[in-house]
Amino acid sequence: MPEIGQTITHYRIVEKLGAGGMGEVFLAEDSHLNRRVAIKVLPDAFARDPERLARFEREAKLLASLSHPNIAAIHGLEKTDGSPFLVMELVEGETLAQRIAKGPLAADEALEVCRQIAEGLECAHEKGIIHRDLKPANVKITPEGKVKILDFGLAKAFQEESASGDLSHSPTITEAMTRVGVILGTAAYMSPEQARGRPVDKRADIWAFGCVLYQCLTGKQAFDGETVTETLAAILKSEPDWDALPAAASWKVKDLLHRCLEKDPRRRLHDIADARIEIEGGLNEGGTSAKAAPEHAGRIALRSLSPASKLALSALILAGAVVGAMLWNLARPIQSASKPVIRFSVPLAPENQTWHEDRALTLSPDGSLFVYVAVHSGKSQLFLRRIDQLEGFPIAGTEGASGPFFSPNGAAVGFFAEGRLKKVSLADGSSVLICDDPGSLPHGAFWETSPDAAAR
Repeated sequence: MPEIGQTITHYRIVEKLGAGGMGEVFLAEDSHLNRRVAIKVLPDAFARDPERLARFEREAKLLASLSHPNIAAIHGLEKTDGSPFLVMELVEGETLAQRIAKGPLAADEALEVCRQIAEGLECAHEKGIIHRDLKPANVKITPEGKVKILDFGLAKAFQEESASGDLSHSPTITEAMTRVGVILGTAAYMSPEQARGRPVDKRADIWAFGCVLYQCLTGKQAFDGETVTETLAAILKSEPDWDALPAAASWKVKDLLHRCLEKDPRRRLHDIADARIEIEGGLNEGGTSAKAAPEHAGRIALRSLSPASKLALSALILAGAVVGAMLWNLARPIQSASKPVIRFSVPLAPENQTWHEDRALTLSPDGSLFVYVAVHSGKSQLFLRRIDQLEGFPIAGTEGASGPFFSPNGAAVGFFAEGRLKKVSLADGSSVLICDDPGSLPHGAFWETSPDAAAR
């Protein structure tokens, strides 16, 4: 290994920055281009294994082709005394792991960091390059707020080629100069297929991306255990603590996390670009929802219903939506390329929930969402579910709710709780008290926007 002050080719070693299973990293000065760089000196095992060294050089050339503002660049692959070392872009700042150690990120900050991570992954995936070891320690945030992904694709370059399904040959395992497989600090971010030692594709990065986003929002790992074995078991069998997500995380962000952390890769989000688009939408909504709410606030009219009408209300909402859609389709001019008829059923009692005795249910104006009251973990609250998804997500701040109803634009849901009338924004999760005592507690209501509401 080089010593401080030593010059290797035209790089003068200034200080040691860190060490790990993939080698040691040094700060160095490039005397030819007068710039500071990071040098990763690879383990001696590479110099003694010509086949692995040749494969690593092929991977390094491919990785050097990546050029994106959110990916730390590889400047070159050099050798000294037969030992290879990488010359990389020096990224100032703290790692995302160091930032999270101070506490969870605010929702907007977490989304912005992960948006940049998604942009870097998107560029690499378009070139057929998979990171395989995405984790907070491999992400740096510069003092200017720029996010840089480190060690892109090096896990594949370090792994030993093998046709076996042995976990010791997983992409996130390195031999650390021995023949014994040593798991680095990456077990918590391994996809289920990685944990089983199976071949992986870009969906493994999408899983890890979901783990990183979850940790940014909650400050803790999505899957954890006291030992590596317990961590891997949690990845294969358990679910993250969804209740740990902050109330400020919108339902869209929670939906994205569920899709990224789907254990079956066939049902997982297939493209990181879709995650980026969802996050950009979440950032835009988060920046405008607070200002837009007063402009769209309308007059809420209450209509009391008898207790015997509880069940009929839920059925009427669904039936009305279906009949309305049918009549609208019949009234449209016949088009040459009509949409196919789709039939589906929605199970109203997921395994981890039981219906509240009110069985309250409401459908959004555009028919893409529905909200229902269910009991989960011993408490009743509102759940939001997309028609095209298999699970509903609890809406924070709606404990004890009943009689939900959508706003005309589908951006908020009104409900009753503890004798009070409230509404909750689906964009940012904020809850607003409408009135303390609406009189006799109604069993249902609808939301009406007056003609002059826009002018106000």
